[in-house]
Amino acid sequence: MFLSPHSENTLFGMGNPLLDISAVVDKDFLDKFGLKPNDQILAEDKHKALFEEIVKRSKVEYHAGGSTQNSVKIAQWMIQKPHKVATFFGCIGTDRFGEILKKKAEEAHVDAHYYEQNEEPTGTCAACITGDNRSLVANLAAANCYKKEKHLDLDSNWELVEKAKVYYIAGFFLTVSPESILKVAKHASDNNKIFCMNLSAPFISQFFKEPLMKVMPYVDILFGNETEAATFAKELGFETDDIAEIAKKTQNLPKDNAKRQRVVVFTQGKDDTVATVAQNDNRVTMFPVLDIDQNDIVDTNGAGDAFVGGFLSALVQEHALEECIRAGHYSANVIIRRVGCTFPEKPDFH
Repeated sequence: MFLSPHSENTLFGMGNPLLDISAVVDKDFLDKFGLKPNDQILAEDKHKALFEEIVKRSKVEYHAGGSTQNSVKIAQWMIQKPHKVATFFGCIGTDRFGEILKKKAEEAHVDAHYYEQNEEPTGTCAACITGDNRSLVANLAAANCYKKEKHLDLDSNWELVEKAKVYYIAGFFLTVSPESILKVAKHASDNNKIFCMNLSAPFISQFFKEPLMKVMPYVDILFGNETEAATFAKELGFETDDIAEIAKKTQNLPKDNAKRQRVVVFTQGKDDTVATVAQNDNRVTMFPVLDIDQNDIVDTNGAGDAFVGGFLSALVQEHALEECIRAGHYSANVIIRRVGCTFPEKPDFH
């Protein structure tokens, strides 16, 4: 299916719009702030100084980020035309960083509708790079102020939700507005549209398991990486650390809309991506990722978001699962060759 010019707002994303502040650091820096080399956490008081220090590093880069926003941007980049196939909702502050996010969304041709408030500054995420690891520390600030009744529920905004056919919300947004997620997820389920979610980080399964499991019956496609899958399995008492088994058990969790069987897709860095395929078939399929020379990997930050973005670009065009995964592998392969979740002018994907 070729996307027609009326396909604006076919893909809907909602999440935490953050400005990524990315710098190469050393182990001492990680140790100083008690960070693991490869992790995602929410900033605490002890991390305040981290944000002050990281901006003073010699090679600091600023990129529009936030997991969901990255993914819808990549989806839009893969699709190219028409513009504004992707809609994005989230909360920013009325400040310079907020203006940068607006400008970057516009440059990426994403139809961003931000809830703007002036009590909290625009959220930031420190990406502390060591080698090919990245430790992310998110200071949500404004992103945490998203209000369902002040934004999502407004008729002009809800109309954009109704226009969409595919929905994607990263698990990170569960810490902000689970009621907004549920409203969108139920709409998708009631209208037999596709609702996708991401496990996003181990701490989501550990500390936000209740809201996560409230949304799970509405999830048609669940994404995650190997670490997140293992944590999720542990929290749910699956009693297996076999990723294929975890995928099957996750697929079989209760589901509201029986017309669509849940699809589970787990990426594993350079190892094969695991996906559950046809119903009544207890197999999962392994999809090898594209080969890449270790020396070509610049920054793995954003690889997971990019995979989802590529996947969604094929999904909104109603391609088969295998094709969606191939598109995801392509976009992830492009993004890890560059700093931040950035991309060349046009994709070279056939």
